[in-house]
Amino acid sequence: MQNQNNNDFTPKIMTVEDVRYRKRNRRRAERRAESKKRSFVTPLLFLTLLVGVAIVIYPSFASWWNSKVQSRAVASYDDAVSSLSETDYSEYFEAAYAYNEEINKLGSATALTNPELLEGYDSILNVSGTGIMGYITIEKINVLLPIYHGTSASVLQVGAGHLEGTSLPVGGESTHAVISAHRGLPSATLFTHLDQMEVGDTFTITILNEILTYEVDQISIVYPYEIENVYVEEGQDYVTLLTCTPYGINTQRLMVRGHRIETEAAKKTIRVTAEAYKIDTIVVSVLVAVPMVIVLFVVVSLPKKKRHYDDRGRYDL
Repeated sequence: MQNQNNNDFTPKIMTVEDVRYRKRNRRRAERRAESKKRSFVTPLLFLTLLVGVAIVIYPSFASWWNSKVQSRAVASYDDAVSSLSETDYSEYFEAAYAYNEEINKLGSATALTNPELLEGYDSILNVSGTGIMGYITIEKINVLLPIYHGTSASVLQVGAGHLEGTSLPVGGESTHAVISAHRGLPSATLFTHLDQMEVGDTFTITILNEILTYEVDQISIVYPYEIENVYVEEGQDYVTLLTCTPYGINTQRLMVRGHRIETEAAKKTIRVTAEAYKIDTIVVSVLVAVPMVIVLFVVVSLPKKKRHYDDRGRYDL
């Protein structure tokens, strides 16, 4: 009995083959673990790159898409205007002139702080029923934006807004209209490049069948509570373009004011089509991003070469 117990605890002597067998098993286990790791990491890397490319493309794509939507909104407005009669034009303009007269009677300070005192605002110049009263064109900075009634958050996400309480942009003595738009939105350009405007530059406002041209004569930076710069001045025909500044901080307001000048004959017959939008930025982004994604997909999809090991666990070429 004693001898049997001693034999049970006798250490087993490993042969060379046993050692090789254990090494091979260990290497195989390591290779399996590495293979599982690669099968997890590779899709993760692909997904990370895909997300990165999407982040890079998004601003250009969103800006392009919004430009397309804005151009179509302008084209739809032009279509609605073209169906009106001369009598319709007269009625719309007369209502706008009357509104501006009411502002002058109240005074700019009162009208700006209490715009609810002015009746019928939303229906005046609302030809298509979409809230668009016209559109603004700034050739220098490649801007074409519909002008909506009011400056609500939803309006300023997609276009320019007319500041309620200021004159409607139909021109005439003793008027001062204010057109506002965002800058720096990742989804739309809008007034992002308004700071490039200089004294002497021009822009146009299209209302119904009239194209009004304004020449920049004053550029100022003020705080939001400083509203005197947009008051009506006796006998003057002004339009001020308004946006936030400094870029990305938005604690102040950039004001670009223009006075009315004669519209060039060549511009009086211009009409916008639905295809009048730029696509260069999105095309460039897609041309760069798509090949990157395709190459990565091909590399990831290539079958892995199987490794062969000899009986000693060594890699066999």
